[in-house]
This record gives sequence, C-alpha cells and structure tokens, in this order.
Amino acid sequence: MPLYSFHCAECDRDSELLMGFTDVAVCPSCGSEKMERLLSFVAPELKSDAVRKSWRARAAREGDTSNFSAKERNSFKK
Repeated sequence: MPLYSFHCAECDRDSELLMGFTDVAVCPSCGSEKMERLLSFVAPELKSDAVRKSWRARAAREGDTSNFSAKERNSFKK
C-alpha cells in the first residue's frame, strides 16, 4: 500500500497514512474524516541507515509518528 500525506481541516495537523487509494482517511489526532490529500514527493531510496534513522528521528521530534509501530513510538525520547 502507498503512503499518502493529508491535512486535517478539524485539528489543522498534517499526517502521513499508509492506505489504499479508495480507503477513507481518518485523522490519527482527532478522528475526523475531513482530510485533504496533499501533493507529496517521491521518497528517494535510502541507501544509508544513518540517513534513514536521522530522518525518522526528525519526524518523531516534529510529532509525526503515524507511521511508526507502537514499539518504535515508545522508544522515542520525550
């Protein structure tokens, strides 16, 4: 399944969701279905584990943890 970027009109947050094209997007923050699909860039193939880890850590610091497993979310420093 592809990864799509959305903006929630209810809580004004952006998130990325892994979902099918015809699935209905639901905001992970507030549960609203008022989600607008955003244009997104194709992610480059990450050949370096260090680059991948730093990008994922940045996303976590910025509060975008929608694509992390529960185990990964619990490992982030708060």
